Amino acid sequence: MPRQPRGTRSVFSSRKRICCSAALLAAFTAAAGGQQQAARVPLSGRAPQAGSVTSGQNALTPVVQAGGEFSGSVSARAPFSGTLSLAEAIGRGLEYNLGASQWGYTVEQAAGAARSAQAALMPDLSGNLSGTVQQTDLKAMGFRLPPGTPFNFPAVVGPFSYMQLQASLSQTLLDLTANNNVRSSRQTLLADRLELNDARDQVVLGVGGAYLGVIAAEARLDAQRAQLETANAILSESQQRQSVGALARLTVDQNQVQASMEQLQLTSLRNDVDKQKINLARMIGLPPRPDYTLADRVGFAPPPALTLEAALAQALERRADLKAAAAQAEAARAALAAAKDERMPTAGFTGSYGVIGSTPVTDSHGVFSITGTLRIPLWQGGKVKGDIEQANAAVMQRDSEVADLRGAIEAQVREAYLDLNAAASQVTVAEGNLKVAQEALEMAHERFQAGVINTVELIQAQEAVATAQENQIDSVYAHNVAKLTLARSLGDAPLAWQRYLPTSGKN
Repeated sequence: MPRQPRGTRSVFSSRKRICCSAALLAAFTAAAGGQQQAARVPLSGRAPQAGSVTSGQNALTPVVQAGGEFSGSVSARAPFSGTLSLAEAIGRGLEYNLGASQWGYTVEQAAGAARSAQAALMPDLSGNLSGTVQQTDLKAMGFRLPPGTPFNFPAVVGPFSYMQLQASLSQTLLDLTANNNVRSSRQTLLADRLELNDARDQVVLGVGGAYLGVIAAEARLDAQRAQLETANAILSESQQRQSVGALARLTVDQNQVQASMEQLQLTSLRNDVDKQKINLARMIGLPPRPDYTLADRVGFAPPPALTLEAALAQALERRADLKAAAAQAEAARAALAAAKDERMPTAGFTGSYGVIGSTPVTDSHGVFSITGTLRIPLWQGGKVKGDIEQANAAVMQRDSEVADLRGAIEAQVREAYLDLNAAASQVTVAEGNLKVAQEALEMAHERFQAGVINTVELIQAQEAVATAQENQIDSVYAHNVAKLTLARSLGDAPLAWQRYLPTSGKN
């Protein structure tokens, strides 16, 4: 059974604030007195890593990768209220996501292949009823009596008729190759079932990450609305002061530019929210529209207590993809045994019993036949050797995949723990920075009202708050994605994700 490719992953990333306002504000800064605007210093973080199964994230641009079949879905039949909780999103993803559905069809195909392989060892019983009307021209067929024969023979025989009712049975008694083919097909079926479980884990990661991405995008949008309100309030205040001659026109222009840039940023963020909601809808079988609301928030919360050593042991024990790879290795070994057994004899028999006569009931008699067959391969032109070489290479390939996957799973678990620790530290720092930035903005506003500072310092304080808010949102998102990634890395994500992502309703 050919394996289905994972496919590439499309990336959903957090936006970066528009930076073109820096040049405009720098020009106003130079005109206002040479004060320089402080540059933003992003939080450090690990750059997103491309991968076929897992996701990567960092503090400022956390991403969740979901592509190929996992980015689509079949049409959902369940009704939708218009408000989507995280549990409902994951449930719909498990039911309607195309990636899981495709693996379900693969399992059905593997089950059919296993039944077909088993049929080669099962009895083959058939019955038939036939009726014959026949007339034979013996002369045309070359039947002639020798000269001098004292009697004559008719040149045409018939017409005559008879009926036959018969049952036939064939059974394989010994075929080691067929036995091993059955073993291989059963292991392939087991592997596909396990791959389906792994696909469901990936659906939880993809849908959960997309839901978290929408939450983060809406949080940025809410923060930007607050920034726009602050910018408009500062602009209104500066216009009032300028109207009475207490403030220069240049300062009003600076505040006007800042308010315009905040409005532009708000439009960009609203567009980003709608795109991410469309992407989430596509993954769970909803119409690809953004006209629905999220019901849950997922804040910062520590993950369940689990040591790294215990997590590694649990992952190696539970991961469905590792079990599937081991089953594929067993299927390859069974195929190798089947190839080697092509040199062995095979045995079987066929038999039939029936009645024949002008009528099967009143004028008939029984007929039967039994045939036993022993086939001994003597020379097959190198076919067996070629089959063995191919099967042996497949065994080595599958064993290599198992070994590599064990290492990959350990790496995923360790990286998830590293991301959890880093994101938790970043959340603490970001929340502290946000508090300090908000206090600095309040002080700058008071100094601006008192005429001690110009508008540039006030804009810098406002930008610092925006940066701190963005860092706080991104670090919480990164921590939640790391917890979700850990749940997927440990296996059984459809049941375990709720322990890692406790939700609360929106206020």
